[in-house]
Order: sequence, then C-alpha cells, then structure tokens
Amino acid sequence: MPEEKPDTMTRRTVIATAATAAFVPVGAIRSAAQTPAPQRIFSPEQKRTLEAFLERLCPKDELGPGAVEIGAQDYIEVQLGDYLAPEKQTFLDGLAAVDAYARTSQGSGLADLSAEKQDQVLTDIDSGKAPQNTRAFFNRARRLMLEGMFGDPHYGGNKNFAGWDLIRYPGPRLATSPDLQKMGVAIQPYRRSAWGNDGHNH
Repeated sequence: MPEEKPDTMTRRTVIATAATAAFVPVGAIRSAAQTPAPQRIFSPEQKRTLEAFLERLCPKDELGPGAVEIGAQDYIEVQLGDYLAPEKQTFLDGLAAVDAYARTSQGSGLADLSAEKQDQVLTDIDSGKAPQNTRAFFNRARRLMLEGMFGDPHYGGNKNFAGWDLIRYPGPRLATSPDLQKMGVAIQPYRRSAWGNDGHNH
C-alpha cells in the first residue's frame, strides 16, 4: 500500500516479515518430490479478486515485482488443490466475503475498484472495520502470499526465482567456496530449487 498507517500492511513490512516466514510449508513436504499437476480451484472471477487482493497487499514498485507477478496466486491455487484441500471452501468463502464487502462499502467488486478504493477495503479489513470473517481471510491469505512469494518455486510460486532475488536470497547451495564466504563479496544467485531442478515441476 502506498502509505504506512497504523494497523495497515505495506510492501515494506511484507518483505521484512518474509525474513521470518517459513519458506517451505510443512504439510507440503510429504509429497514434495512429486508435486501433483495443479487443479483449477478458482473461477476466472475468483482469480481476479484474489489477484487484486494480493497485488494491493504487495504491489510492484521500484523495489521489484509484486505478489501477482511473482506468482503467489498460483502457489495458493496449487496448494488448495493438494495438501490444503481441507481449507479450500473456507478460503473461497473468505474471498467471497472480501468481494462482498468491497461491493457494499465501495460500490463494486474488488477487482473493478481503483487502487485507492482497493487499499481502503484492505485497510478496513486490517483495522477491524470490515466484518470479522474477512479478517481471518486477510491473515491466512497474507501468510500464503508470503509462502508463494518466497518459498521454493517447486511448490508453485516464486516464478523465475523473483522472490528470492527480491530479498537477495541466493538459493540453497549444498556447498560453497572460500571466495563466496569472504566479507563484502556479493553472493551470486544460484537459482535452483532444493529439489535439484529449475523449480517448475508443478
């Protein structure tokens, strides 16, 4: 969001929080070596609403790409079709509640609002002004967004390792050299999945 306000998420705080976020969802480890083909969970309209939500939560700016360009929405869809399947309906209900609040408070669905009005909807949700069920969705979607932006691309997000580049995480090297351990040396990106591929086997 463009301004820092009390109780409001900004791109700066999203990226700062990523430093403490779990990069690999624990539940996904059970079948990580053979990630299933993604199922289509969202309708086109639901996908638009989710992308609008994520893009305003962490938009593209001078620091780099936003959540949607990095592929957080794809990660969420892949996981809701697999290990997060039990919470699929809860997530969809929460997404619908956010869109409904956008319509009652701003006169249109979230995806069709201006950036300023979208920010107002998210600010209302984050501050508790919106219905309580939207706050639970806000927290869960934000957590999944972080996983999708900064987790191993093997799980469906972090397209082209853009999330790792954004936080200057070089990648999961299993070995390094003395030169790469020197102070003041820029670490070159490794851009490989922990599963030994380019991270896009989903």
